Amino acid sequence: MSVTQQHMLDAYRAAQHGLPTPPAPGQHDWQVVREVREYGRFRAVVEERPAHGRFRAALARLARGGRLSGGGVARTPRPLP
Repeated sequence: MSVTQQHMLDAYRAAQHGLPTPPAPGQHDWQVVREVREYGRFRAVVEERPAHGRFRAALARLARGGRLSGGGVARTPRPLP
């Protein structure tokens, strides 16, 4: 069953029970994306981490040869034995 068919079935059932019609599929997608981003920023503040620029800083560390999870100075790799 496709998303459209499921929505039509839900709308029919809502009409039969006198309930409001559910929103169309995809109508609130961008709102959900914004809320997830805001929740991530909120969690960063609660955990006392920088709320902005984490992704760009991780890419910069990776470009310098550092590790993504390391919070310190980028280290040079150890020589092979």
